[in-house]
Amino acid sequence: MGLSVIGAGPSRTGTTSLKEALEQLLGGDCYHMSVIPGHPFDLGADWTKAVRGEPVEWDKIYEGYVAAVDWPTSMCWDELITHYPDAVVILSQRESAQEWYESVAATLLPVSRMAVANRWTGDGCGLTELLERFAGSEQWDDSERLTKAYDQHLAAVRESVPAERLVEWKPQDGWEPICQALGVEVPDKPFPWLNPRSDWTFSPV
Repeated sequence: MGLSVIGAGPSRTGTTSLKEALEQLLGGDCYHMSVIPGHPFDLGADWTKAVRGEPVEWDKIYEGYVAAVDWPTSMCWDELITHYPDAVVILSQRESAQEWYESVAATLLPVSRMAVANRWTGDGCGLTELLERFAGSEQWDDSERLTKAYDQHLAAVRESVPAERLVEWKPQDGWEPICQALGVEVPDKPFPWLNPRSDWTFSPV
């Protein structure tokens, strides 16, 4: 059967909320980095290969899932839109690259800095390598580099995905754009808002 929805937006674009929403709308499980047993510092052999551009069995990775969002899925969006040609592509995003960076700086970057400082990273792909791949540089901890990479990522998805498959979605958009693309009714309940910055209670380093 394969995926019905591919999330092409990076982490910190409402992907946890989007995961919950898609599960409610589709009646099945949505893949997200949080479901990977070793996340965020060991995503396993298959994702290590995928993020590094090596062949993988996508149907094996997504077995039992009807949708997929968040990193590392969105790192491989270009391969996935070909492998699942009938899937709707949701490009989740923030109002601006700066807003996205501020969210990343308050959540993912402190965790990644601690990983590097404490040598928590291993040989396989993890959060620090995802940031490196996204930024296109080993020097990923740089606001200008990351905001530029964010804009480039959105532009590449927009250029490559046919308009009839693409849904551009911001967290404040809620149910409507997603339901319209999937051809389902808008639920008579609030959109699920999950994983806000306030849930990240550590002190940045």
